[in-house]
Amino acid sequence: MKNEMAKQHNYMITLRHFNKNDIPELKNNMFVGKTDEEIISVLSEWDNLEFKGKYSEFFAVICNERIVGYVSLYQHNDYIISVGPEIFLEYRRKGYAYEALKQAYDYAKGKGYKVATAQVRNNNIASIKLHEKLGFVLDCEMINRHGNEVYIYIKLL
Repeated sequence: MKNEMAKQHNYMITLRHFNKNDIPELKNNMFVGKTDEEIISVLSEWDNLEFKGKYSEFFAVICNERIVGYVSLYQHNDYIISVGPEIFLEYRRKGYAYEALKQAYDYAKGKGYKVATAQVRNNNIASIKLHEKLGFVLDCEMINRHGNEVYIYIKLL
């Protein structure tokens, strides 16, 4: 699936699970200083599709056969999910997060989730604009468990 920006730039974003062949890229961008064995352990945890007793799934964001970031899905309850995007620094501002999130939310909807929620730092203008472009609306402001001022956005899937 291509979005408008993807068509303009002639690229296609896909999502797939991480695997052992991704270890070099993961060492460069996510797990700097970790051993292959430590990364394999994390990949094994991700394969369980669960975090703290709830559904969780990690996907590599792929553009032209290269990992440009990742998205993580996390279940809040039977019908609410959140998706956390991370596009690696050198690949930002190219529309990859937008397309990856569209695909991730479509995937979540296909799994039966009805509502998406997103916690965005109130000073992260790029993420605020991204979520608003995706159709999210601001629900409330709060201080999260890390002491950061954040906005909570919601969207019907």
